[in-house]
Amino acid sequence: MKYLLGIDFGGGASKATLIDTDGNIIAEASSEYPTLHPTHGACEQRPEDWIDALSQNTREILKSGIDSHDILAVAIDSATHSFLLCDGDFHPVTNCIHWTDTRSAAEANYLGETAGDEIFEKTYHHPSTIWTLPQLIWLKGAYPKEFSRGRYLFFEKDYIRYALTGIYCTDYIEAAGSMLYNSKSGEWDEALLSKASLGIENMPPVLSPTDAAGVVTESAAALTGLAPGTKVICGTTDTAMEIFASGAVSCGDVTVKLATAGRICVITDKAHPDAHLVNYPHICQGLWYPGTATKAAASSYRWYRDSFGGEYDTLNEEAAGVALGAEGLIFHPYLNGELTPYGDPKLSGSFTGLRSTHTKAHFTRAVLEGVALSLLDTKKYFEEIGVTLGDEATLIGGGARGELWSKITADVLGMRLKITQSSDSSLGSAMLAGVAVGVFESPSVAVQKCVKQSRTVEPCPENTAKYNELYKKYKAIANALQPIYDEFG
Repeated sequence: MKYLLGIDFGGGASKATLIDTDGNIIAEASSEYPTLHPTHGACEQRPEDWIDALSQNTREILKSGIDSHDILAVAIDSATHSFLLCDGDFHPVTNCIHWTDTRSAAEANYLGETAGDEIFEKTYHHPSTIWTLPQLIWLKGAYPKEFSRGRYLFFEKDYIRYALTGIYCTDYIEAAGSMLYNSKSGEWDEALLSKASLGIENMPPVLSPTDAAGVVTESAAALTGLAPGTKVICGTTDTAMEIFASGAVSCGDVTVKLATAGRICVITDKAHPDAHLVNYPHICQGLWYPGTATKAAASSYRWYRDSFGGEYDTLNEEAAGVALGAEGLIFHPYLNGELTPYGDPKLSGSFTGLRSTHTKAHFTRAVLEGVALSLLDTKKYFEEIGVTLGDEATLIGGGARGELWSKITADVLGMRLKITQSSDSSLGSAMLAGVAVGVFESPSVAVQKCVKQSRTVEPCPENTAKYNELYKKYKAIANALQPIYDEFG
């Protein structure tokens, strides 16, 4: 039997999934790493932590008893926008600046005021703190010595793949998430690069996600346990791979994501340029997946767990005993500002409506409901701009594993949510590796073989009506607090 390996690097952990050529999951592994917050608004990661996680995961996968020589190909994905500057010897000069970092707010505002129309025309996006371009300008101002040493711009998964192969490259979906790439011409844009004091020579060659990028080197084999010479595929971004792993390869397919960030994406045959949507091309030629974005979804729950203690199973069990609406306690998950529909990095998270009768269980339920209500906020934005989603979607991300949270989300959105056995982006990367080496004839064939439905969560109309009323209060509170955060944030 031969195998395909996909490895994902998310906001706080890496996960690896090994499948056989029939699409069965053979082994999985995961390894956490920290996101650093050295100052207000900062979100950084250490590249050495990624490499440690890579090694831990590959060696754990190989404990399943397979021969590493039977792995046909490896593909890696990671969160879009997160970048790393390296010197002329390909050594990092700074930590990775994660896409949730908000320190580039002033730079984003300046770009919007001085070149907003040009940037939107070329990239389909308006400047904000999530994009590489304003973050690079901020980095140059904050760390001029380190910036001056930078010669090569890496995105997260590309740096990790470089550690495996010694080959410098990226893919067109990742490039589109940089605000340095012209999505119309399909090329790095010299005018955009110049705004960050970079040139074409500083940028990686752009491949297709299924292109071969290289092979595992001898030194990488010693580090990871993978066989030297194993094919390494270019790969792409985590959201693209989650969407693929969910089976969304046709127009009209919808995914709802409960991962580090939250998103609702719909597959379309064209981009939908909009200030509050993120537009990326799909791995299937001619398709796009415009999506909304909630910055802190599962990361809100992780923050809550880490800050106040408890295990997820216990927290969920206690929250299940609290009535819908958490007896008036409302959570807004704006821990790092918010994207759709606010586009405001100064927004802050909050608990409101606190009473002496509230217990920890109420707070837990409020966190789960607050994230779901933020997704409803983004769904309503889709409706406002005339994009119809229908009444069914596939729920993806780590939050889909929780029965309570998936039920709350179905009720809040009023949508039937399908949940597959695995929608992890690492599965999508393993499937992509299979397409790349010809194990699967096409992405659609990969979906037919690999995507297996686990359960369906039906919304309760009565609960949906109650949540629609709660949403009015949720929205009113957000609108009332936004001017305060904007003035004092």
